[in-house]
Amino acid sequence: MDNTSLRFYDVVPGGVLSLCVWHYDGWTDLVVAAVEGDPSKLFCLGISEDSFYRTANSERLVGAAWKQWTAQRAFVALYIVSHRGHAQAVQYLLEHGASCLSKSPVGRTALHVAAAMGRLDCITILLEFGSSIHARDARGETPITVARRLHRKQSERRMFLLYWLATAASSKGLDNQAARKFFRQVALAQGLVKP
Repeated sequence: MDNTSLRFYDVVPGGVLSLCVWHYDGWTDLVVAAVEGDPSKLFCLGISEDSFYRTANSERLVGAAWKQWTAQRAFVALYIVSHRGHAQAVQYLLEHGASCLSKSPVGRTALHVAAAMGRLDCITILLEFGSSIHARDARGETPITVARRLHRKQSERRMFLLYWLATAASSKGLDNQAARKFFRQVALAQGLVKP
């Protein structure tokens, strides 16, 4: 209400942040579904281009505007489920077109937040789908530097190992799907993902 933004406040991991989500355009329902991590609810809330979900605003959107609207909703949901550690919802969103390369207004990706919170399963899935450990936020921090700063050693190690796996998969000249399959097989053999 006082026109300040989150940049004004020093929000720290583990802190409690109370938000009033804008009810306009179905955002409240989307945020609640993402917090709960329920893929079936997310599916019904406009996170993919083939969604039948409509609001008064989205009914007027066509073409590129519709794609942008659904992509933004998918990213917000992905960011929240990555923060909360809902690995199945992360997988679902990525399989239905959410971009793991999208960034928040301060330049953070879903991998940044998963690393900050120590969500190892989410880190694995995000890297499997092409997240970058080199993505920099507005402060110049990568997901690895965020994990290091917050003493999330397991997150940092997981990202290094999985980055190496992804690099090995791409150096074999595999297409995207084959590289993900290779990545998954090696990660399973190492016990980094659940079957």
